[in-house]
Amino acid sequence: MNRKALKLCIHGQVQGVGYRRWFEQQAITLNLKGYVKNLSSGDVEAVIVGSELDVSKMLALCERGPVRAVVTAIESTAIAFDEATFSNFKMQR
Repeated sequence: MNRKALKLCIHGQVQGVGYRRWFEQQAITLNLKGYVKNLSSGDVEAVIVGSELDVSKMLALCERGPVRAVVTAIESTAIAFDEATFSNFKMQR
C-alpha cells in the first residue's frame, strides 16, 4: 500500500467553530495518523499520514469542514515521514 504524508495549513474561519475536533474525528475514521492544532495566526495546521486514497479523501473533507467553518484556502505540502513518528492521530492545543 502506498503511503502519503501531507502538511496542511487551513485558512479561513477555522478557530472557535469546532474545526480541530471535527478534523480529529474525520482523521480517525479514515485511519490516518498525525495531528491537528491551532496556530496563533488564526489558521489550523495539520499533518496527515495514511494511504493515498484516505489522504485524498481527508483533503477533500477539509475544504468543507464542520458546519460553522468557512475554509478560504488550504496549503498542502508533501512531507517525508517516519512510521514511528506518528502512532495515532491527536488534536493538539
